[in-house]
Amino acid sequence: MEKTGPISWGLIKSMPGNVVDGMKKVKKIGEDDPRRIVHSMKVALALTLVSLFYYFRPLYDGLGQAGMSAVLTVVVVFEFTVGGTLSKGINRGCATLLAGALGVGAEYLAGFCGDKAEPFVLGLMVFCLAAASTFTRFFPNVKKKYDYGVLIFILTFSLVAISGFRVTEILELAHHRLSTILIGGATCVMISISVCPVWAGQDLHDAVVGNIEKLAAFLEGFGGEFFGLPGDESGTASSKDEIKSSLEAYKTVLNSRATEEVLANFASWEPSHGRFRFRHPWKQYLKLGNLVRECACLIETLNRCLNSKSQAKVASEFHVKIQQLCIKMSTESGKALKALVAAMKSMTFPSSAVLESHAQNYKAAADELETILGISSLSTKANLQELMPVLVVASVLIDIIKSVEQISSSVHEISLMARFKKQEANPTLKEQQHRGNLKTIDDINPDVSHVIEVRDKFEDSPEIKNIHPPDCNHIEVPDTCGDSPEIENVHRLTRRARSQIVCIVFVLIRSNNVTVPISETKHVALIMLNVYGSMMDS
Repeated sequence: MEKTGPISWGLIKSMPGNVVDGMKKVKKIGEDDPRRIVHSMKVALALTLVSLFYYFRPLYDGLGQAGMSAVLTVVVVFEFTVGGTLSKGINRGCATLLAGALGVGAEYLAGFCGDKAEPFVLGLMVFCLAAASTFTRFFPNVKKKYDYGVLIFILTFSLVAISGFRVTEILELAHHRLSTILIGGATCVMISISVCPVWAGQDLHDAVVGNIEKLAAFLEGFGGEFFGLPGDESGTASSKDEIKSSLEAYKTVLNSRATEEVLANFASWEPSHGRFRFRHPWKQYLKLGNLVRECACLIETLNRCLNSKSQAKVASEFHVKIQQLCIKMSTESGKALKALVAAMKSMTFPSSAVLESHAQNYKAAADELETILGISSLSTKANLQELMPVLVVASVLIDIIKSVEQISSSVHEISLMARFKKQEANPTLKEQQHRGNLKTIDDINPDVSHVIEVRDKFEDSPEIKNIHPPDCNHIEVPDTCGDSPEIENVHRLTRRARSQIVCIVFVLIRSNNVTVPISETKHVALIMLNVYGSMMDS
């Protein structure tokens, strides 16, 4: 191909296409986060304001060439978030003040040593302070929050100390440099806070909540996608591409540590804003982020099982039962995470009733799965090979359940430390939780074998006498659950009727878990024997 000078014809021909591609990228970046466009305008505004020190003669005469330091300060200090701008601005201002004072002191101290010894003394001081300051940058805490300040300290001290050897008015030099840096830093901070502020704390909060939401979406959609049950496919309104993208979204969680640490560092510099107090527990967000990434690593294992799944041609009853339990564990874990996401978004305490409901469901499924696997026996090697993918998924899901509980505890800890608002109790929901699985007296089956009446010391009222079902064996048990013949009789009776549902008439129960007032005596709870036994043990 022929060339026209140093530029080939192919490059010229492809230039319009490259321009179009570049404009598309610019549009995409702006659409992804419109705050980036606003940030660019804010930096341009700050530079325009500090440039007035050169444009207007009165300001230029006051600061002279030192006004350029204000321009440089805006360029290097202005960050995307308010916390980042404050961090660099405070670091630069304090480092300049301290280094300037030490530089002036070093200049005057070297002057007492005579003209011949002065350069050697200054050189020794620069060497010692530069070496010591550089070494402090290796400390993790200094590297994390004050690294930029240490760099400015070394630069400013060296400039003041070295320039003072040739400049007679060393105090004026230090004053001009400090003034321009403070002016530039103050300009950046004021514009960053007053014009469409971007808070690092809010970004960190949204990032952690978004990561939990991605895990919840994966867990809710994993069961139907892996096992391919018809019921799960019919309930899904999204297309296959959308389902696949939602299942792949968790991968961004694995590499979110660096971003969260930077945001947490910047957030610690920010003042109180919005719903975030001055001493908001940002470090707890890092702990929560670590737990979320641990859960994402377990989900990565599930995703590999999803990509290399090999199902049995004909699913046995044992196989189907394990599938159902795995789907239940996955779905309930996802719902629990979604409840945590909703609480974090509204900055309210997580609903203990909702979380406990989901926790009971996935724990019950996990316990049942362990029981089934404990009593089952795989007769042939073929059965083991067919069930191996499902068993791996079941094992990972059990670990995910433990991880979800840790995430829930961490969210609760953040709620306490950040003083989230407590959710208002719903009277209807509270009554339902209070009653449990209660039924009215009209729903009682008169053929029930036994009715156990747990009652306090009070006289029978007409209301209580009317709720006794006919032809039932009544056993009165006092509320003091000691070792009495009545209690032994109840345990003997329940052991004999292990497969039955015992109908308990709650006249008055006072225990650690349940408190039912006398006004609830018209309701009857159908409770399994193990629930009654746990109540007796308490």
